Amino acid sequence: MNRLNYENMMTEKIKGLTKKSKLLLHCCCAPCSSACLEKLKEFFDITVLFYNPNIEDSEYERRKDELIRLIKTTGWAEILDCDHDTAEFYKAVKGFENCPEGGDRCKKCFELRLAKTAEIAQRENFDYFTTTLTISPLKDADAINEIGERLGGERWLCSDFKKKNGYLRSIQLSKEYGLYRQDYCGCVFSERARSKT
Repeated sequence: MNRLNYENMMTEKIKGLTKKSKLLLHCCCAPCSSACLEKLKEFFDITVLFYNPNIEDSEYERRKDELIRLIKTTGWAEILDCDHDTAEFYKAVKGFENCPEGGDRCKKCFELRLAKTAEIAQRENFDYFTTTLTISPLKDADAINEIGERLGGERWLCSDFKKKNGYLRSIQLSKEYGLYRQDYCGCVFSERARSKT
């Protein structure tokens, strides 16, 4: 099976832009956002959406504060915050609690967050939307892009931000800006899996 090269597809779409377009970028944390924002800022007017009901309260606040600090420091984007209701996450993953990390529970979580992003992108007339999730080597870029395309059609900006040293660049930028770098996705199931290793 030939895998799609989402990085090349994104590059081709960007090359075809005739003006700076409005992009809604779903962000999970400051470290992942850093390299994505750096890459996209010259082509898009970016609004960052911090919608992550999967992340538990204290961790959520810490990540949100770091993302706000990064954006204020760099000026690379505007930020749009969302209500934080972990009940939405638990409802979305009901019946998938015991799935392994990276499995069907994660896909349900991706869908929850991307559906909200797609809804806001359409309502607020963004030209495109995408997510920083594909920068992680632990996240399934194929699944994320399939969900995004299904939810957003032409409005979806496909990506695989880990390509071309994107993940490495996020580590470099995290050091440069002194960003808090977490070692799990933020949900209680991921935290449990981490504590077992």
